[in-house]
Amino acid sequence: MSSKSSDPINRVKCVVDSCEFWSNGNHCMAKSIEVIPPNASDSQETDCQTFRPKLS
Repeated sequence: MSSKSSDPINRVKCVVDSCEFWSNGNHCMAKSIEVIPPNASDSQETDCQTFRPKLS
């Protein structure tokens, strides 16, 4: 499981503002990301395993 970073992953745009790693400007603040499955054939079949619901 990924942990939070103090610097965004500059080449990753994330608009999922309900994620703990989301930051203003649609930046991803995770130290790393994992997208599965390996045999996906289009974006509809992919899943971001890094997603963690933002705690209120």
